[in-house]
Amino acid sequence: MTTGVNCGQVRGPVQVTFARSVDPIVPLEYSITRKAVTTEDEAKKQAEKDGSITGTMGRKNTVPYGLYRCSGFVNPYLAKDTGFTAADLDLLWAALKGTMWEIDRSASHGLMATRGLYVFEHDSALGNAPAHELFELIDVPPLGADKAPRSFKEYTVTVKEPPKGVTLHRLVG
Repeated sequence: MTTGVNCGQVRGPVQVTFARSVDPIVPLEYSITRKAVTTEDEAKKQAEKDGSITGTMGRKNTVPYGLYRCSGFVNPYLAKDTGFTAADLDLLWAALKGTMWEIDRSASHGLMATRGLYVFEHDSALGNAPAHELFELIDVPPLGADKAPRSFKEYTVTVKEPPKGVTLHRLVG
């Protein structure tokens, strides 16, 4: 991070947009209850009382299914300035292809998985096509507001070939 005028600004060779769901999501809320003594203080308090175990109540939100899409960019000039190498990029692709989900399973993540990873490589460091035009080559139409998607199989992903000077790498999908 910088410590000058723009203290806290982070700008590196890789930038990723916020993910947005292809279709509207419907979060569900559940009540959860814990009935266990988890600290020594709690155990002492329980022993001083009648020995019964009290609990904690809370809420948990889940999304039954959501297909999220985001875009990312690698700036070769910032990569050179920061020492970001091809090996670093390979490590990023490996994480995005699935290892980041496999080693961090939890109830809140459910069965998250990367369903598509499409990388456009330009022949020129200045780029051979605008990013927005390349991203439009990958189409995932929404199912519609009257649908409640529960599986990736319900979606159709269409990928068109890129223009001259750009190579499409399908790492997942």
